[in-house]
Parts: sequence; structure tokens; C-alpha cells
Amino acid sequence: MSFRSTTRRRVVASLTAVVALGATALTGPAAAAGPAAAVRPATAAEKPAVAGHKAATVPCPKPDVKPPPGRPPRPTPPEDDPVLRAVGGDALATDGLVVPRGAPRPPALTATSWLVADLDTGEVLGGCGPHVYGTPASVQKMLLAATVMDKLDPKKTITVTDGDLAIEPGSSAVGLLKGGKYTIATLWLGLLLNSGNEAANALARLGGGKGGVPATVAAMNAEAKRLGAYQTHAVTPSGLDGPGQFTSAYDLALIARKCFANADFRKYALTRATQIPAQKHLKKGGFQIQNENKLIFNYPGALGGKTGFTQLARHSYVGAAQRDGRRLVATLLGAEASPLRGWQQGAALLDWGFSLPKEASVGKLVEPDGADAKGTAADTEAAPAGPGPGSTRKAAPTAARAASGPGLSLGAAAAIAVILAATPLLLLLTQRRRHRVRRRPRSRPQAS
Repeated sequence: MSFRSTTRRRVVASLTAVVALGATALTGPAAAAGPAAAVRPATAAEKPAVAGHKAATVPCPKPDVKPPPGRPPRPTPPEDDPVLRAVGGDALATDGLVVPRGAPRPPALTATSWLVADLDTGEVLGGCGPHVYGTPASVQKMLLAATVMDKLDPKKTITVTDGDLAIEPGSSAVGLLKGGKYTIATLWLGLLLNSGNEAANALARLGGGKGGVPATVAAMNAEAKRLGAYQTHAVTPSGLDGPGQFTSAYDLALIARKCFANADFRKYALTRATQIPAQKHLKKGGFQIQNENKLIFNYPGALGGKTGFTQLARHSYVGAAQRDGRRLVATLLGAEASPLRGWQQGAALLDWGFSLPKEASVGKLVEPDGADAKGTAADTEAAPAGPGPGSTRKAAPTAARAASGPGLSLGAAAAIAVILAATPLLLLLTQRRRHRVRRRPRSRPQAS
């Protein structure tokens, strides 16, 4: 560990302690003046680590199956950062299972990590290693959609170039032709239905303007940070493997939330089949493609999502559905196709999520730009005061407003000053995390 990394962590820890101390001072008199807030004890899976002690890791339910022969070793992930692992709540900083107290047992899955969240409220209902680094494969195409879909006119017709078709032989493709003319809407359908890597290249080229694909990849990484997906780093727009390309189940839920807020994305994701138009000037006929996400054919209330696979990443999946006025999303990484395929594992997680009461929560999907307006349901029960390591920019002003009424004590005023002074620096340090990744294997398996 470098001196810079060690120093940064010590500063973050110190600032966190200062903020917590200020928050304690701020709420102390209020607690003495009124009824104590009801605190729900955390389950073993929810208890965050305490200084000098490591919280017990609860194993995630797994089926009794052997990994397939020839499965490549997982790429070496970036070094874990305690601050990033606690984004959305301390309970999410685990390699194991985190579920609400009294929740039914989640399904046994081959996925190495997963998460279930409410798309509307942002409540995290449960997860397995929510912040564990994983390789995205083609679910990364959702980050491309989150970044450039609003920037491109779906009715505009474009011409496919040589560069658009520069994908790995045998990797997933729609069948676009050099010199072919297609609407941008057709490209999005090819991307989301058939996971076309050439469609990803074309959309990234168009979205990047004069900067082309590299500009779009840079914008994808900037958008990930804006959404709070700090563990996500894109190298390719398609999800084809690249050195240092990672994400997490938690980050995928943030990205999915942005995508499903877009009406065009929802329309494309639910399209069962579409016609790729003929190119008469190239003397080529049209053809039909079908949606590879079987959730929309088999799961009542399905909203769509995205499949993904490379030899290195294994199966990844994002799927969402609506039931009884609730919209849930399930994300998973590092899964095998047996005994359940990726979409089936997503469906099992959605069933489990819908079985939980609406108030169930173990954490929160943070808002874009750090604009969280309220905490999780669990936070409300425990009634903590003041910002912590996972707090966002509005936490300190909110705390200040809450304590600015009549009778503000000198101690409370001092506590506010501590919080306001410490929080911006803490946030700055949190968001300036630079991933250091060891050398990856040179092989780049194909995405689908």
C-alpha cells in the first residue's frame, strides 16, 4: 500500500470520526429533551465493521454445482476502498449476504454478486457482495445508453463506417453493413435486443462527436461517477473485456435506474422483435432480430433489462419488473448458466424482492450528483444525525437546517460548524479515488 493511499485513508477515517462526533453533539440535547428514537437492531449480515474488528461475513446461498471446466480466473480487481464499499450504507460493505431482519432466504444462485433495489424509492432490499468488483460484459451497454441516449435523435439516419465494424471476430453483432444507412433508433434496438457490438461502436462514435469513441468512453466514466457508481470503469463501449474494466452489482443498479427513467429505453427494452431494414443500394435484404432477454417473454410485469457474457466475465444480467405498484431491479455478475440461466437468476431475485414488505431496506441507491434528499428506511428507524462516510452533498445543509430552530445551544452550533467544515473535504476525498489496477490478461473474450 502506498504512502498516499495510507494517508488518504487515515484522513478519511479521521474526518468521518469528526463528522460523527459533531453529529453526536448535535443530537445529544435533542435526545435528552424528547422521546428516544426507536432503534432496530441490525442482523448479523447488517452489522458494519467496527474499528479493529471485522464484521462476520454471512455466506450467500449457492447451489451445489461445480464450476465449468476451463473457466478463466477472475481478473485482479482494484484495491478495495472502505469508503467506496460503504456507498449507500455501511451494511452494504460486505463480501457476503445482507438482507433485512426476518426476510425469507434469498434464492441460491451461481452469481458471485447480486443486488435487488426499488427503482422508484432507491431502497436496497438485499444483496450479496453489493460492492464486490466484477467484470460487466454486455450489461455495460446500459452505461452507454445512460450516457448518450438523450443526446442522439432517434429519427436521424446515419451511415455505418469501417470503424464501427471493427469488432472481434465471432463476437455478438446485429449484422450492420459498411455503408448501410440506419436510424439511430435501429441502432439502439440492435444494441439492446441483439447486443450488437458494432451498434455500440456506431452509437459511441456518434455520441462522442469529433472525439469519437474515446470521447464517449470518457463520458461514460464521467457519467458513472455522476451517478455515484464509483466502482465502475469502462474501457470499451460494448462491454468487450478490457484491462481495468470493472463494475459492481450496486453500480449496475444505479445505472439501470437512470436507464429506466428514460421512456425510449423502456420502449426499446420491451421490444420483442424488430426488422433491420434492407439496404437496396448495397443489394442486401432486411432481416428480423429478436430480444435475447427472455425475461420479457416469461415474467409477468417485466420491464426489460440487458444480458451479458464473455468467457472472462461469465454471465451478467440486469432485469426489472413491476408488480403491485412497485418497480424492482435485480443485478448480478459472475454467474454460470446452469442450473439457472442469467435471466432466470434475475427472475428469482425479483420474486424474492417482491415478497418483502415495501418498507424493507438495508441501504440506499444514492442520487445523481450527490443529491440525496433522505436516508434509507433503516436510517429512519435508527434516526442517526449528521453525515457519515456514505453521505452526500446535501447532508450537511440538511443537518444545519434541522438544528437551526429556537434554543440552539452553543454545543449544537459548534457541532454544525464541525459538520459543515469536515463534510466537503470528506466528499472531495471520496470522489477523487483513483483506481490502481494490476496488469490484466491480454486475451479479450467476446461479449454478448
